[in-house]
Amino acid sequence: MTKWLQSGRRRDLCVLLYDAETLRGQSLKTRLEDHYNTHIDSKSFYAALRSLEEKGFVEKRTDGIHEAYALTDAGERRVEDHFEWMREKVV
Repeated sequence: MTKWLQSGRRRDLCVLLYDAETLRGQSLKTRLEDHYNTHIDSKSFYAALRSLEEKGFVEKRTDGIHEAYALTDAGERRVEDHFEWMREKVV
């Protein structure tokens, strides 16, 4: 696996989306803040999501008046590949 995401935050966003399939932006941010046990600046959070969209790992959808996010097939594959790589290293 070549360079995937060098940002742990972006990888963690993908993992949360993998688990939930689709999440509204604020719900995704809250889950990430709960995981890190800290507040995340909205500007940097949405910048990370935009970067994931631009790379083709996440897609933005409309859920009523809200924006929701989901992994693309490429994003799902990368999460699974990263999980396998981690399992090999941790076991």
